[in-house]
Amino acid sequence: MTNTSFRVGHIDHVEVFVPDQYEAARWYQQVLGLTILPDYEHWASNGPLMISSDGGTTMLALFQGEPRGQRPTAGHHRVAFRVDGASFLDFLQHATTVQIYDGHGHPIEELSIVDHELSWSVYFCDPYGNRYEVTTYDYQFVAEMHRN
Repeated sequence: MTNTSFRVGHIDHVEVFVPDQYEAARWYQQVLGLTILPDYEHWASNGPLMISSDGGTTMLALFQGEPRGQRPTAGHHRVAFRVDGASFLDFLQHATTVQIYDGHGHPIEELSIVDHELSWSVYFCDPYGNRYEVTTYDYQFVAEMHRN
């Protein structure tokens, strides 16, 4: 075993395949607040359309192509976005105003909150079958606020 001081900093981007990059970007903006990064938009003509909610520290790279769909082994399994407790509750409210989907392409009217005893999560898909999670580790805050 080699002793090394190298460590990765963070995830730069996750590649997601969609039928139409700009249509998908609109969905991601409405649902997750991810916006097109103008400095990288020229890549979209033959590569990814880069979107982010934090100016490019963490990005999704939208590639034109066949989406994950119902194929269980295609693409990433799930991308989880971490938020604080207040933002988690805000997302629950926000999710009632936008169109999100289950794993079979059916619209979800209300997200089911999953209690992991140390964290809270909700699970959903984009219109193309790519799986997502919004999660928080502000467990007690959400427990108290969600009861009210």
